[in-house]
Amino acid sequence: MTTIIVCDTCNYSLLEKTHNDKTGGEILAEHVERIAADAGVEVRRQSCLMGCERHCNVAIQGAGKLTYVLGKFDPEADSAEAIVEYAQRHAESETGQVPFKQWPQGVKGHFVARIPSLG
Repeated sequence: MTTIIVCDTCNYSLLEKTHNDKTGGEILAEHVERIAADAGVEVRRQSCLMGCERHCNVAIQGAGKLTYVLGKFDPEADSAEAIVEYAQRHAESETGQVPFKQWPQGVKGHFVARIPSLG
């Protein structure tokens, strides 16, 4: 099972911690949770992924697969759609690696790290 981990303490933007009393991470997590509900991927919130210079960070991981950390998203439904779509392709991949030509446009330029699996 592929899991999207959303940092729920990320700032709303580089200049604002919150918007309408919610962090950007909380807002992004709500969008991701809603969109992922029927997508076959799990969503989990995590306080602080330590990517504060890139607000709205997520990690996409699966057992025995590469983990990807992405950041600098706008906390909007369009970002969440791209994240969930990429996570679905990660789930379909044996190793977690998704060919560049299959990346949704909304995740391009957002990759921070690729972490090898532990197993």
